[in-house]
Amino acid sequence: MELEELLSAMDRTAANLKKLDSVWERAKPFIPTGPQLGSDVQYDSLRAAWADLLPGLPQIDGWTITDPLPDINDLGQAFIDCLDIGVPPTAVQAAGDKPGADIAAYRYRLDRARRRAARGRLEQLVAAVDVALPLAMGGTAGDSTELLENEQTERIETAIGEIARLLGADAENIDRWWDLHRHMRFSQRQDWRDIIQLDWPSVRAGIEAKALGDSDPLPVPDIDLGQAASGNLTGAAALALPWDRLSDDGFERLLYDLLRDIPEHQNVEWLMQTRAPDRGRDLSMDRVLRDGSGGVRTERVIVQAKHWQSRSVNAGAVSETATAGKLWGPPLVRVVVLATSGRFTADAVSWAERHNSEGSVPYIELWPDSRLETLLARRPHIAAAHGLK
Repeated sequence: MELEELLSAMDRTAANLKKLDSVWERAKPFIPTGPQLGSDVQYDSLRAAWADLLPGLPQIDGWTITDPLPDINDLGQAFIDCLDIGVPPTAVQAAGDKPGADIAAYRYRLDRARRRAARGRLEQLVAAVDVALPLAMGGTAGDSTELLENEQTERIETAIGEIARLLGADAENIDRWWDLHRHMRFSQRQDWRDIIQLDWPSVRAGIEAKALGDSDPLPVPDIDLGQAASGNLTGAAALALPWDRLSDDGFERLLYDLLRDIPEHQNVEWLMQTRAPDRGRDLSMDRVLRDGSGGVRTERVIVQAKHWQSRSVNAGAVSETATAGKLWGPPLVRVVVLATSGRFTADAVSWAERHNSEGSVPYIELWPDSRLETLLARRPHIAAAHGLK
C-alpha cells in the first residue's frame, strides 16, 4: 500500500472515531448509575448511530470496537439484581463504562499505528532539511532583506509540508512550528537565518519526539536476555559514547533529559531566548543543596550545551560565558555549567579554577565528555533513548 493511501485511510478513521466519541458523549448521561427500568427514544437513536459508525473503524493489529452501546434497561435491571442478592455492582458499572474505554483503546492504537507508518519517512525528510538549510543560505549575509528563493528553499518548503501531512494535527503543537512557517512565508534572508538558528532546531526536536511516543519501544535484539547473560561474555563495558550520532539539538535534548533525571535538580526548563555566544539554547534549573543539619537551600543554575567535537572549548568561550552570567537574572544566577561532548583546553580549565578561587559569581562548572559519560553510565535508559546505546 502507498503511504499516502494509508494516511488517507487513517485520516478518515480518525474522523469516524471523533464522530463515535461525540455519540458517546451524548449517550453517557443516559447510562444508569443505579437501579432503574425503562429506555429512552433519544438514547435508542444514539445506539443506532453508534452501530452505523462502527464499520468505519477498521481493525488495528487485529482488534477494533465491535460491541454496541449497552441496553440501559438491561443495565438498570442488573443494578436491581445486584441489590437483591447483595453483591457489589462492579461488573455492571464496568459494562456502562466500556464504550468510553473502547474509544480510548482504539485511539491509542490508531495514534501508535500512525507514528509507525510515518517514522521512516519523517527521518528521511528531517535529514533532507538538515542538508538543504545551509545550502539555501549560501555565502550571502544572513541579515539581508533580499528575498531568498532557490532550489534548496523549495525543497525545504516541500519537506516541511510533507512533515505536516505525516504528523497531522500534532504538528501544530510543536514549539516554533508557526514561527517556522511565518519565516518561510516572508522568505527574506534574515528569515532563513532565524529558521536555521532558532526555528528548525526546536521544530526538529519536536518532530523527533512526535515520531517516537513514550510507549513506543526502542529496538532491541530478538534474544532471551537471561540466557545471553548466563553465557560466556567477552569484552568490557564501554563508557565512551558515540557523540557524533547527535546533532547540536539532539545533544541539547539529551542534556535536558539528563538534568531532569538528577534528583537534586528541579524546574529544569529551556530559556525562552538564547544568550549563549554560539547560539546554543540555554537551560535553567534550581539545584537543591542540603547539609547534614537538615538545612535546605536552592541556587539558580544556567547550563550551556556545547556540542563541540572538532575543537575543544577554550578559555575565551568560558570567559564569555562567565561575563554573560553576571547579566542573567533576577533571580541571581549562582552557577553556570558548560557541558560539552568534547573537551576543555588546559587554559579553559585554568581560567575557570582561577575565577572560582576568587569567589566571583557565577561559579563556573566544566562538564567535559568524560563527566557526561559517567553520569549517563548510571542512567543507560537516557543514553539508549537518544540512540547512544
